[in-house]
Amino acid sequence: MLRRPKQRFIKHCEQLAAIVALSHLKYSIGLFSTGSGALSEHVELPERRGRSERKPLVTSINELKRAGRLQRKLRRDVREIILKPPENGLLVKNLIPVAHRVYDARKELYDCVSLVMKNVHVHVCRSCKEACVGEFPHQIRSCYAVVSLPTKEHHWVPGGIEHILPVVDSFHLYDRLGRAVSHEEILQVDRIPAIVELCVQAGKDMPEYPTKRRAYPVYSIAGKLIDFERKYPRDFSSGKDIEPHGFWLRKKDNEDGVTPSFSHDDDLQGTAQRGLNAWEKMRSGAIQLMQKYAVQTCGYCPEVQVGPKGHRARICQAHKHQMRAGQHSWQTATVDDLVPPVYVWHVPEPRNGGGILVHELRRYYGKLPAVVELFAQAGAHLGSEYGGLMRQDVALPGLDEEKLVV
Repeated sequence: MLRRPKQRFIKHCEQLAAIVALSHLKYSIGLFSTGSGALSEHVELPERRGRSERKPLVTSINELKRAGRLQRKLRRDVREIILKPPENGLLVKNLIPVAHRVYDARKELYDCVSLVMKNVHVHVCRSCKEACVGEFPHQIRSCYAVVSLPTKEHHWVPGGIEHILPVVDSFHLYDRLGRAVSHEEILQVDRIPAIVELCVQAGKDMPEYPTKRRAYPVYSIAGKLIDFERKYPRDFSSGKDIEPHGFWLRKKDNEDGVTPSFSHDDDLQGTAQRGLNAWEKMRSGAIQLMQKYAVQTCGYCPEVQVGPKGHRARICQAHKHQMRAGQHSWQTATVDDLVPPVYVWHVPEPRNGGGILVHELRRYYGKLPAVVELFAQAGAHLGSEYGGLMRQDVALPGLDEEKLVV
């Protein structure tokens, strides 16, 4: 009668030892499953947000409340607050070359994508707009559209550059410290790509997008901005040289017959490598600019406004927009809001027969931004920072071996 508790204790210890041994075995299998000496940990991508979910805040709500209380306290004291660039209207001089590099990298990126897409196919689902890069579209049943709920199968059609490089527009501001765009002005103020608007506000001068460059700083007294500079520059000639709207009537860079910055005789792999470098240069430069120049985004929809505050246009159609009278719920934006990476399934070794992705092996496949996957299939060399996204930490089993995987 006294041996049963002891036997149960021994059995429990054996089970714990078996669990620990199995965990070490799984770790060792995952460590050497790829056959390489270095282990790249798997990076989990954020799941698709629901309609009622808000984007995660860059700054915590407690820090926002603390900053709001501090601002209200400073407004009670009627004294001058010294502002630093770009809050005082002046440019950050060391970021002006960065703005030029970001704009040039964006132009080179679009040139490279347009050339590579002549050799690498892009597909898009006509129901849920999911993109797929490769000669053959994947067979993973992940369509969340209403028409595909029974089978969740995609209905593929040929895609374009807008499906892998979506353009996020923003209102162009002549004065970034001026008043916000109202709802009555949405048809009078032009909308341009947000990354271009960020470069213009950071120091990239473009004749078709005029902006105010201050020679004297703006002062803040009791929470109000005091501008001692004239509303228009001295060489302003009654608005003959500056058009407040109508920029879409002019020819863009890709419409006026301007050839790309590189030769068309280059090989496909070299073009893809230059495009990948331009993509990384554009995103890294945008991160540098956003550390100084504020960018706002709506917490429920993809709307973006470059500037210290969001606009007042009532065009939000996201969750519970009726309670906000159609206005946006502004918060600090990230680089993914400005340049959204469209993640697609990564095709391992497309030239060696691994181009078709099946539904049964979906947990062994990785994902990459669509632009990066496009350049990777064209022969570009990817860096080690993409190893976790491509699931290089596991080996891809066959269909007959998948049931034997622990």
